[in-house]
Amino acid sequence: MPVPWFLLSLALGPSPMVLSLEKLMGPQDAARCSPGLSCHLWDGDMLCLPGSIVSAPGPVLVPTRLQTELVLRCHQETDCDLCVRVAVHLAVHVLPGHWEEPEDEEQFERAADPELEEPQNGSLQAQVVLSFQAYPTARCVLLEVQVPAALVQPGQSVGSVVFDCFEAALGAEVRIWSYTQPRYQKELNFTQQLPDCRGLEVRDSIQSCWALPWLNVSADGEDVHLVLDVSEKQRFGLSLYWNQAQNPTKPWWHRNLTGPQTITLNHTDLVPCLCIQVWPLEPDSVRTSICPFVNDHRAHRNLWRAVRLQLLPPRGWRLDAPCPLPAEATLCWQVPGWGSCQPLVPPLPRENVTVNKALEFPLLKGHPNLCIQVRSWEKLQLQECLWSDSLGPLKDDMLLVETRGPQDNRSLCALEPSGCTPLLSKASTRAARFGEQLLEDLQSGQCLQLWDDDLGALWACPMDKYIHQRWALVWLACLLFAAVLFLLLLLKKDQAKGWLRLLKEDVRLGAAARGRPALLLYSAEDSAFERLVGALASALCQLPLRVVVDLWSRRELSAQGPLAWFHAQRLQTLQEGGVVVLLFSPGAVALCREWLQDGASVPRAHGPHDAFAASLSCVLPDFLQGRAPGRYIGAYFDSLLHPDAVPALFRAVPVLALPSQLPDFLRALQGPSAPRHRRLPDKAEQVSQALQPALNSCLQPPGTQRTGREMGPEAGDRT
Repeated sequence: MPVPWFLLSLALGPSPMVLSLEKLMGPQDAARCSPGLSCHLWDGDMLCLPGSIVSAPGPVLVPTRLQTELVLRCHQETDCDLCVRVAVHLAVHVLPGHWEEPEDEEQFERAADPELEEPQNGSLQAQVVLSFQAYPTARCVLLEVQVPAALVQPGQSVGSVVFDCFEAALGAEVRIWSYTQPRYQKELNFTQQLPDCRGLEVRDSIQSCWALPWLNVSADGEDVHLVLDVSEKQRFGLSLYWNQAQNPTKPWWHRNLTGPQTITLNHTDLVPCLCIQVWPLEPDSVRTSICPFVNDHRAHRNLWRAVRLQLLPPRGWRLDAPCPLPAEATLCWQVPGWGSCQPLVPPLPRENVTVNKALEFPLLKGHPNLCIQVRSWEKLQLQECLWSDSLGPLKDDMLLVETRGPQDNRSLCALEPSGCTPLLSKASTRAARFGEQLLEDLQSGQCLQLWDDDLGALWACPMDKYIHQRWALVWLACLLFAAVLFLLLLLKKDQAKGWLRLLKEDVRLGAAARGRPALLLYSAEDSAFERLVGALASALCQLPLRVVVDLWSRRELSAQGPLAWFHAQRLQTLQEGGVVVLLFSPGAVALCREWLQDGASVPRAHGPHDAFAASLSCVLPDFLQGRAPGRYIGAYFDSLLHPDAVPALFRAVPVLALPSQLPDFLRALQGPSAPRHRRLPDKAEQVSQALQPALNSCLQPPGTQRTGREMGPEAGDRT
């Protein structure tokens, strides 16, 4: 029974968090004012022409604040549309020198009391424009407002005028402007994102909300279930997409379905910006979107696992990630043998990172020891030395830091784990011992300048020649010791021959087993089968064998794609004399039959990490053209698949049952040239014991076994 993780309703229903809206009957617009004001709404809409700002000739009315309220405009009790009510707050605006204060208290009282005396300034009148935009609608209305003289005080609010109302679509973004004609100041503007059917109590009032599906999201172990509870005949669209602010939205997965449906996502597919959009397959239907994984800790962990740093020649770089994330990037210096990457001194500026956007380093040259550290909330999340791929491995170079002060004062120090050590100092560090030589190298141009500005510079100086000089005596002593040992062996020639023969045999036996790689291919049935494959791969690594499996290379698989990853691993395995293991399962057999039935067409990958489906375009031609023997081995779990289920095409190579034929399987992995190992039955027993717990979990009763597959193009059809 799945344990509820959290529930999200994309349909309408009574909830304490939804809003109940006022209903306005009839299609007519209307306007009303605060007490003491009089207002009039002009018939029909007008052109939206704000014009330029002019100087106020005296006291004038100007808009000071906009407020909105959502209401329903109904033609019938159950036929309503969402409508935006707008309230414009007004105040008296006057330029300095255009207002005459009463000279004494008596005169002020008369000016404030219209019955005592006719007011000097009289009443104020203004024409207030409301401009409304909500794709695809644009309207402008004109309101006339009159304020009596008793309320006219400079800088004081006189009240508000309310307009009913602007119709808008559910979930739309609306923009509202307000200004007067003529215009005495910059227009007010207001932007609002309207709610959709989920946040309003309008299920019985707005017809477009009637057919929305009900969506529950729940977790069951490592799987996430999207359960859509709709009638059997209702058809609807479902789209999963990454909500990226700087890029247009592109669906990651899309399907037209017929309810009800249960769609399974693997927990590794969750990221904070993964959103769900659902809508009925009807003309002009309302689309409802929700992003339920924003605060999920597993989604944030998956996001950082998917982040990649990419070098863009000559000095550019980019942080690739499916979602926006708060991060800062800095440069550091990594030397072989040092524990941590040392921040550069003087510190290059920390840079706020915008994902999927090309950035540039403030550097003159690249160096393999230069690395990038990415931090989020002061926590180190990612570190990569991007230049090591193009410029080679890390070098034992010394980084010299030149600091420039006022009056052309300069100082040099060398960056070490203990800090920046001044050259020509008496410290007991490597930089101090070679201080004079490093200065000579810097002056003779043997050091590479990495960075330069008004504050200082960074130089990378090679240390290889000094290390070679220091170790020359050590190598001489080793050669002398080897010569003495050789003479001793000549004195005991017969014993030496026997010892060398035993040593050669041990090296040959170890290299035969240890040096042969094995690429393991399988079809991802479910999480239990993946655990079984992982147990098999881990057990084979103990033999020893060098096992390659996509479970341990998810990051490279996501970066390169399943097809490119398989081609690279297959080529390397075969070049090194290895073997490709095809692990057959019901899902793998189905994919092979699908490929064989479709002829030359390639079956689509059933998941973002399914290398088996991607590999068929290369594996099957090897079998069809007779190149498979010696390169491939077949295997299956005898309790999960009948032997006759394996297609006859693959019988050209040994197809062995596990765990019943484990000794033969291990002997085939070692290769025909490997000698027979006396302990092979014991090792087979160890592998069998390691497989048994995972194999038992795959044989659980159907009621307790998870049947959902990883998220992929076929997920909707298998539920």
